Amino acid sequence: MSAATDAAATFRSLHGKEPFGVFSAPGRVNLIGEHTDYNDGFVLPFALPHRLAAAVAPRDDQRLTVATLGSDGRVQQADPMDIAALEPGQLDGWAAYPAGVAWVLRSQGHDRGADIVLAGDVPTGAGLSSSAALECAVALALLGAAGEPDPGESRRTEIARLAQRAENEFVGVPTGVLDQTASMRCVDGCALFLDVRSGEIEQVPFDAEAAGLRVLVIDTRAKHTLAESGYGDRRRGTERAADLLGLKALRDIELDGLDHASARLPEELRPLVRHVVTENQRVLDVVALLKAGRLADIGPSLDASHVSMRDDYRISCRELDVAVEAARAAGALGARMTGGGFGGSAIALVPADDLAEVEANVKAEFERAELKAPRTFVAVPSPGARRDPPGTWG
Repeated sequence: MSAATDAAATFRSLHGKEPFGVFSAPGRVNLIGEHTDYNDGFVLPFALPHRLAAAVAPRDDQRLTVATLGSDGRVQQADPMDIAALEPGQLDGWAAYPAGVAWVLRSQGHDRGADIVLAGDVPTGAGLSSSAALECAVALALLGAAGEPDPGESRRTEIARLAQRAENEFVGVPTGVLDQTASMRCVDGCALFLDVRSGEIEQVPFDAEAAGLRVLVIDTRAKHTLAESGYGDRRRGTERAADLLGLKALRDIELDGLDHASARLPEELRPLVRHVVTENQRVLDVVALLKAGRLADIGPSLDASHVSMRDDYRISCRELDVAVEAARAAGALGARMTGGGFGGSAIALVPADDLAEVEANVKAEFERAELKAPRTFVAVPSPGARRDPPGTWG
């Protein structure tokens, strides 16, 4: 069953009626461009086939009820919320995310209540943006129930920013806009090249299967929680570096100006700056290779990205390093951690003929290292957030 079907069926069970509609949003893999978004840089994510769905029906008051179907088949229900009374800091846990979306939409004049039931298969804690998928699905559901069922491209960009604001200001996680933009704006068969500063988006064809390649996602099952990790410390460090250099953001440092800029900074900030500047260049290099049809040649950039995140940004962990090294040793053309770091997932670009061997070696190395067995799957660029047609869940 799909996420949309599960959400609709659970909605019927809880509320005894049909939902008004079902809206869903995907998780994402970031092909390259890590921790560059909040530095006004470049990113290159694509949407996963895994989705989070929100079945919704409008209410005649300003109450929000939210329930979620867990992976164990159990339903959790949050206490009903008064949208007019929502304020940051009131909630924690999973319910803070839909509440944050309702709170931020209230500031846009949308305060009509709704009943929402969530279901999905985006792995949580895996660095694949399950929280952004939830936020975007809930935003579409609330807007749809209020009479805005099919937002255009510019509105989708605005919704991504609102979802980011919900996570930053209500939930308290200082993420950039990469995850929400990927969930809202990605399209089937493409990676999304986003210039965060300008907001300019380009859909870059990325058909690994046609090139005889596979993108293997390795969920290390080392849970990452950005609110409890060093994510905020890294962000504050890059912002401090930009301020010391008199720049709006580290995006303003060109690769050939890196040494000059670094010489003007305290020693502890130099590795952070080096990662951001070189990672921006790696995104540009990978985009150029994809446009030239040279998909197999992006491997060294993936490798260099992981080394930079491990050594300069210092956001890797033992599980991620084992995954990357094992994948490379078994024939991956390139591999890197993906997402915020401190756990989560890695990706590997693998020739199709070597896929089984790479998966087997990764699992063997985890067992040898006495680590929890990882989960693996092949990712293909998939559609972004949408209203699901009734025939797919009815």
